[in-house]
Amino acid sequence: MGGERQHYYGKHGTPQKYDPTFKGPIYNRGCTDIICCVALLVAIVGYVAVGIIAWTHGDPRKVIYPTDSRGQFCGQKGTKNADKPYLFYFNIVKCASPLVLLEFQCPTPQICVEKCPDRFLTFLKARASDFEYYQQFCVPGFQKSKNVAEALRDGDCPAVLTPSKPLVQRCFPAVHVHKGVVMVGNQTTYEDGENGLGHRKNVTDLVEGAKKANGVLEARQLAMRIFEDYTVSWYWIIIGLVIAMVLSLLFVILLRFLAGIMVWVMIIMVILVLGYGIFHCYMEYARLRKEAGSEVSVVDLGFQTDLRVYLHLRQTWIAFMIILSILEVIIILMLIFLRKRILIAIALIKEASRAVGYVMCSMLYPLVTFFLLCLCIAYWASTAVFLSTSNEAVYKIFNDTACPVARKTCDPETFPGSNESRLCPSARCQFAFYGGESGYHRALLGLQIFNVFMFFWLVNFVLALGQVTLAGAFASYYWALRKPDDLPAFPLFSAFGRALRYHTGSLAFGALILAIVQVIRVMLEYLDHRLKAAENKFAKFLMTCLKCCFWCLEKFIKFLNRNAYIMIAIYGTNFCTSARNAFFLLMRNIIRVAVLDKVTDFLFLLGKLLVVGSVGILAFFFFTHRIRIVQDTAPPLNYYWVPILTVIIGSYLIAHGFFSVYGMCVDTLFLCFCEDLERNDGSQERPYFMSPELRDILLKGSAEEGKREEVS
Repeated sequence: MGGERQHYYGKHGTPQKYDPTFKGPIYNRGCTDIICCVALLVAIVGYVAVGIIAWTHGDPRKVIYPTDSRGQFCGQKGTKNADKPYLFYFNIVKCASPLVLLEFQCPTPQICVEKCPDRFLTFLKARASDFEYYQQFCVPGFQKSKNVAEALRDGDCPAVLTPSKPLVQRCFPAVHVHKGVVMVGNQTTYEDGENGLGHRKNVTDLVEGAKKANGVLEARQLAMRIFEDYTVSWYWIIIGLVIAMVLSLLFVILLRFLAGIMVWVMIIMVILVLGYGIFHCYMEYARLRKEAGSEVSVVDLGFQTDLRVYLHLRQTWIAFMIILSILEVIIILMLIFLRKRILIAIALIKEASRAVGYVMCSMLYPLVTFFLLCLCIAYWASTAVFLSTSNEAVYKIFNDTACPVARKTCDPETFPGSNESRLCPSARCQFAFYGGESGYHRALLGLQIFNVFMFFWLVNFVLALGQVTLAGAFASYYWALRKPDDLPAFPLFSAFGRALRYHTGSLAFGALILAIVQVIRVMLEYLDHRLKAAENKFAKFLMTCLKCCFWCLEKFIKFLNRNAYIMIAIYGTNFCTSARNAFFLLMRNIIRVAVLDKVTDFLFLLGKLLVVGSVGILAFFFFTHRIRIVQDTAPPLNYYWVPILTVIIGSYLIAHGFFSVYGMCVDTLFLCFCEDLERNDGSQERPYFMSPELRDILLKGSAEEGKREEVS
């Protein structure tokens, strides 16, 4: 048995030996992975330079404000169109052309106007009656001496005006449905004005032809309704998030004093909440069986922006009931099979509660991480927008009929006298998009890729900094022989200072490896999106396998990095040495890892679900006016799911922030416990640093698992 154990240790590294001078995190340490530290600093300087280039050459107005066919902004001060805020399309039906998907611009003349048209009027009728009104919708500099045929051929004026309404500074047809009939204004037909003639067409044809434009219209309307919901419910959302924060904080405080009781209360509460959810779904299903129309299938109904429609279908509540029942059964089965391991995990959570109690400022550190992450996201997003608008305006040839030079680039200044204009007399040189095929455009694409890579690198670095800081603080607690007398004065600030002063390179190294994998995953997602239309099944299969492999690789690297950062916080070794030592230490205690790691994660997940479920149910009853006491207080909403989903997502992020501190504390204490067993034997000369309660339960549980492993 001894020979087997020696061989086992030799296979997974050498166990730590007793060292009477070791008293926890080493203070006399040196800088690690200096090359990676220098590389990160150089990359940050380059990233700042990229930001300066983007901010000096970019113009966010290009993606925010509309531009006419000459690439000029509408309604912007200092431009020719300063008093013309709206973009008018000569023939919005052309916006349904496939060219819109390729060029991001409708293949029809567009001009900036003071206001959108409010009446039906053809160019032919306007010539005889009201041309002064009509002329404001013609291109600037239009010559009145041109006849109707020449003006329409040259695209100087629209063939017909249609009543329109402005939306996001663009004129869209005022289409509405009245008693099942599609209308524009108060009419069901319109004059197309083609070739100056007043042909009458059905408005439905206009809607079908302008399907893409109306799709944009519906999306904008949905966005505006969601924005309205936020404007009337934002303070209630904040109240819901404050409640989530109070619940999370209360839960953490109670864990400090009643860890065992709170874990079991949490488990029972989650089971009861899920049980109530199943009961509520069944009652709703039973009620809808008596209502006509509730048997409609969700598939037949299609997508609806108002999610309340789905709540009137029996199929919806059946699906909810099945999902909740499956979750209930899974949780109950896991509790039955993991009941002994849960007792061991509770002991570790109790120790983590004491550690958090002595380092209470650790509960506030997620705010630091959140602030730094917000800076990274804001810098990345602003740089991406400015880079995307650093390109020059590209003009292309548009023509309504077949033309050999159609969609080729052109110069609007020289186009009227060019050969292309003579080949296609009715063609127009029109603004298409911002970009180009020049070397400058390719350089901008490279800068965008660099921007994405730096975003992943810096985000992972911020997360690594938080993990090392918390690990250093909690390791100081564990290796204090007399708790809390031997604890340093400010363990969290000391750990933060050591991480930045000595281990920036190691953190950058770990973050770099993870960032490379994540960038590859982004590229695979992009290629998979491009291959969706392909019929090559082998390519799709290979892409699926690659995505799965890199997903697993990312999860493994995150797990290895997390434990490597703990070893860095304790010993101050470089990243590779820390990762190797952490991996071998876990392999030498693989049984304990299996016992504790996922069980504690499961318990913390139940805690998050309890907080999110409680706040989510409260928000649902409040925003749907089902709480009689405050029934009139809830704001009227277009979509009540907007604030409910916001509260649920925000509550989860808040609960995750609190429980992530506990998770890091448990992982740190577990690695310290494994090293404590290797360094010491519990005698007076070599006493354990762990608490007596933790020692009794962990050693007993580990012994039982070891015997079970030997029997098997």
